[in-house]
Amino acid sequence: MRDAQARVTRLEDYRPPAYLIEKTRLHFHLDDEVTRVESRLTMRRNPAAGSEPEPLQLHGAELELIALEINGEPLSKKQYTISGEELIIDTVPESFELHCVTQIRPQDNHALEGLYRSSSMYCTQCEAEGFRKITYFLDRPDVMSLFEVTVDADKAKYPVLLSNGNLIQSEDLARGRHRAVWEDPFPKPAYLFALVAGDLVSLDDSFTTCSGNEVELKIWVEEKDLNKCDHAMDSLKRSMRWDEEVYGREYDLNIFNIVAVDDFNMGAMENKSLNIFNTSCVLARPETQTDAAFQRVEAVVAHEYFHNWSGNRVTCRDWFQLSLKEGFTVFRDSEFSADMGSPTVKRVEDVSLLRSVQFAEDAGPMAHPVRPDSYMEISNFYTITIYEKGAEVVRMIRNLLGPEKFRAGSDLYFERHDGQAVTCDDFVNAMETAGGIDLTQFRRWYSQSGTPQLTVSGEWDATAQTFTLDVSQSCPPTPGQKEKLPFHIPLAMALLGANGAIPLILNGEALGDETVLDVTEETQQFVFENVTEAPVPSLLRGFSAPVKLIYDYSAAQLRHLITADSDGFCRWDAVQQLAIRELAKMMTADAAGEAPVLGSELMDAFGELIADTQSDPAMIGLMLRLPSESYLAEQWQPAEPLRIHRVREAARLQIAERHFSALLDCYQRLQSDAPWAATSEQIAARSLKNTALHYLTCTGDAVARDLAVAQYAAAGNMTDRLSALNALIHSEFEQEAADAAADFYQRFENESLVVNQWLQAQAAMPSAAAFDRVQELQQHPAYDERNPNKVRALIGGFCNLNPVNFHREDGAGYRFLAGQVIRLDDSNPQLAARLLTPLTRWRNFAAPVSEKMQAELRNIAARPELSSDVYEVVNKSLAAL
Repeated sequence: MRDAQARVTRLEDYRPPAYLIEKTRLHFHLDDEVTRVESRLTMRRNPAAGSEPEPLQLHGAELELIALEINGEPLSKKQYTISGEELIIDTVPESFELHCVTQIRPQDNHALEGLYRSSSMYCTQCEAEGFRKITYFLDRPDVMSLFEVTVDADKAKYPVLLSNGNLIQSEDLARGRHRAVWEDPFPKPAYLFALVAGDLVSLDDSFTTCSGNEVELKIWVEEKDLNKCDHAMDSLKRSMRWDEEVYGREYDLNIFNIVAVDDFNMGAMENKSLNIFNTSCVLARPETQTDAAFQRVEAVVAHEYFHNWSGNRVTCRDWFQLSLKEGFTVFRDSEFSADMGSPTVKRVEDVSLLRSVQFAEDAGPMAHPVRPDSYMEISNFYTITIYEKGAEVVRMIRNLLGPEKFRAGSDLYFERHDGQAVTCDDFVNAMETAGGIDLTQFRRWYSQSGTPQLTVSGEWDATAQTFTLDVSQSCPPTPGQKEKLPFHIPLAMALLGANGAIPLILNGEALGDETVLDVTEETQQFVFENVTEAPVPSLLRGFSAPVKLIYDYSAAQLRHLITADSDGFCRWDAVQQLAIRELAKMMTADAAGEAPVLGSELMDAFGELIADTQSDPAMIGLMLRLPSESYLAEQWQPAEPLRIHRVREAARLQIAERHFSALLDCYQRLQSDAPWAATSEQIAARSLKNTALHYLTCTGDAVARDLAVAQYAAAGNMTDRLSALNALIHSEFEQEAADAAADFYQRFENESLVVNQWLQAQAAMPSAAAFDRVQELQQHPAYDERNPNKVRALIGGFCNLNPVNFHREDGAGYRFLAGQVIRLDDSNPQLAARLLTPLTRWRNFAAPVSEKMQAELRNIAARPELSSDVYEVVNKSLAAL
């Protein structure tokens, strides 16, 4: 490692900061050669830290210290020491002003943390610990300070100078420079600091809050992108209104800025009043972005705006509490997206992500609780567990309390802790108080890792007219947690009869058509009364808890859920269960050397879905998609990725051939000449239409080929054009696919975000030529390994979206990924560590696949200069459970 040894930070070691910073004054002198940063910190001892004086320990990394003073008196080198990422001053007064001058070189900062250059602009990314790359500071979230920021820069090169809060002064200086002074009236930790300087233009609008305050809204971009901001602006205004109406949260300043940045490690950052966005999460036009991209822009804009309260006004005490802000805010943005579109489709999409990615994380070497116990590198814990599982934990609280008490709990949480840095327990305490409920056992969702499994069986007694549900729960061992205590699991359920839901009566109490059972013991029994027919239980409705559910449904029962259940998630899940069951039979046949043939149950179910013209087309499209190869690999371990690919493709082809005419009718029925709009109705129609097209083209039929070629050529929006390109790439029409890919690049070579889609489409193509093509594209002028979006599209696209080629028998895919990680680790450790995920799954695969994956992890581990980011992931991946 670059550090002398791996350092582990533990939750149990948390101590309040010894010093507080009441006021922070920063002065940036931006220059293309070297940037000088002056800080003046008004500090005092923290009475909560104890009575004994302690040394002042400031954080700093990659800084050149120019001057250091306390109360105007310069400090000699004997009065302080610099060790690693700490500047230590042994003796300081009870209260004082610390003046510090540092020099940094943003243009050489390729890790994209702290202050860096993206294209021609300066920008910042300080979460989690990037601020220490700007100046020496108490860079921890529980140190909240008022900030005043002065920025000087060349006016011709950087006419726009932005920071947090309100602009209180601007003036021209000598030698063509100018100055802006910003003041933020709300205290914040350093991770929420932001600065942007560049030659930018803005889309301007305004919003009137519920109390009549007029808020100036600005989205800042390079001039070429100004025509791609309307959707983001509309999304921002919808978010602001929704947060007022649903949570009672009003915006608290007179200006709200968003800046789009090309080079960004994350999706976006919620810096107070100055959100900095990856361009992929703010720019959207129908000609260049897909429906999914439009939906992502809306969701991310909402997420970052909602952080103004759930993250900024109330922030986390330490990084172990990261899900306090992220889980709560993901839940909020998910509910917003559901309200803006189809709640059922949104729920299924969220569950698909959780079950295919987060469940895999829970079962892997990097498994950790929603509130981790320790970390070596905090950047590695910006995970789907913290975000998505954390959101599910909040959702479960809402399910247990009900909407009204949950809203009362959120109001109480904000009222109690406004302006504070708090913990997950503080959030749960507010919910307990408002809901009048004991959540002691529920807190295990924050402290225990792993995915619980619910095993359920049901028995109908015709004589007694009862239906008994026997429920047991368990949770497998995870790193550092071999034994698990029972969780409090809300199990939403209903009983379906031949003609609809059966009224539920439990312990003599009428519960309506559905209820939520509190599963709190290892084994429990629930006996429902007055059940006059054999029911089909509809379990985990709405995916009421992030668990694996085991129930031995018959094929007929699954078909009944598919056609009769009113819960959209349960309908979709029944299709998934039926598909996994039938694909498993095909796997067995293939392993025995027999032709894998898809069973009639799933084939007939798909026929009914294709013919369904009454249901939401977007839901039908989701139900027609077979489980992904990566998800199937999680179900069948030790996994055989090449066999999974072969069997899944065989099933897809058989479905397409059997239902070709119906799929063609579906495709033609959904064709439309109406002008493009981002409405839920149009998005749903395009989704199902393009699902049908993918099935049709896999047959190799000339009619399907001509449809795809014609759709590509005539498409008036990126959704249809990219779908046609992908359909061709995933078919046997190699020449048509190559022609379309070449045309696509010629059309959009000046649109960076569209080029990313072009890179990813080719990286994911299943043909044997994909591996060579990915390596060729690394030399293409469109590819830049310093840009995280490009790396994620090409390298991440190949390793995550192309299992048949990543898992080549010769192990070349694994060697390729290991080489990319090593290359990137020197410049962008965060990105390198996140790319590693596919190799960390080596335990899921049979030999010799697992052995080859391990070998590449060991090759990485043997490197003497690994970053702490990569070191932690590799070593945890190789360690025994």
